[in-house]
Amino acid sequence: MISKVIADNLTHKVKHEIDEAEKIVIVTHHGPDGDAMGASLGLWHLLMTLEKEPKVIVPSPPPNFLMWMPGADQVLIYTFQKEEAERIIEKADLIIAVDFNTPSRLGKLADSVIASKARKVMIDHHLNPDRDFANIIISYPQISSTSELIFRLICRMGHFSDINLGCAESIYTGMMTDTGGFTFNSNHEEIYLIIYELIKLGVDKDIIYRRVYDTFSEHRMRLQGYCIYKKMKIYPEYQAALITLTKEEMKEFQYVNGDAEGFVNIPLSIREVIFSVLMREDPDKIKVSLRSQGSFPANKFAEEFFNGGGHLNASGGESFTTMEEAVKIFEEGLPKYKEFLNPLP
Repeated sequence: MISKVIADNLTHKVKHEIDEAEKIVIVTHHGPDGDAMGASLGLWHLLMTLEKEPKVIVPSPPPNFLMWMPGADQVLIYTFQKEEAERIIEKADLIIAVDFNTPSRLGKLADSVIASKARKVMIDHHLNPDRDFANIIISYPQISSTSELIFRLICRMGHFSDINLGCAESIYTGMMTDTGGFTFNSNHEEIYLIIYELIKLGVDKDIIYRRVYDTFSEHRMRLQGYCIYKKMKIYPEYQAALITLTKEEMKEFQYVNGDAEGFVNIPLSIREVIFSVLMREDPDKIKVSLRSQGSFPANKFAEEFFNGGGHLNASGGESFTTMEEAVKIFEEGLPKYKEFLNPLP
């Protein structure tokens, strides 16, 4: 039995908004990951079965290893389809924002969404939601992924029987990727009750795992080896590790969107390391990914030093500095968090 998490009044409000709406737009954050795509497409499939007119719009392209997902070919990418996306947003009467807690995470898509007169619903599991952004906010940080929240919401609205295979596969993909293949933030028994229900609906979890994690190119594999051999720096006194990637290095290995996915987790395989950071040089900033084990608060480190946040063990941020300056910020921050850097049992 899956317990009730989402409050009844919120469930009723969202169901009413969906029932009344004709043109629904689903938006998610810049650089959409597996949970962003899983939650968005899971909801999109449901709305399609309810004979609505849903559109998913993302600020930037998803990584290639997620483009197999059912419905991914229907997603509008603002970077490439700006005029069409803005026209659809302008005509929407309901916007459902998934997997982000503040409109700033929409990147260049933010202005259009904020300016829209449509009613807005936020469904998310990150801390500190912007309560001025949406009319209805479903925010439960204790839940492992937004995709799990989407499943719970669908069930609470009485639409479990409307979950088709595409919806189930999308939700499972989001749950799997946002827990690192169920290796962190995934110790609650109800996660596996949900997986049980999704498998009964036809989800093949082994195939989905291979599609997400075992479809990389030769160049990506060589880049991974390079990162481990040449770019990984260990800080033994802080049980921490850092990997940096510059634009020149990514170009050398013919980097494509998503190739660095999972690199930040690699140092956590070292017994003494419980905090790992990956810094990747983007055209206009340094993208920072942070992962941890145990009680080390990666989200607080991200918030304090890299304008970010997220979950206890999985967070993100950014730095509008040079790579050298970003590394210096990281290294100067480590002593302040030494109290959390205790060896794993």
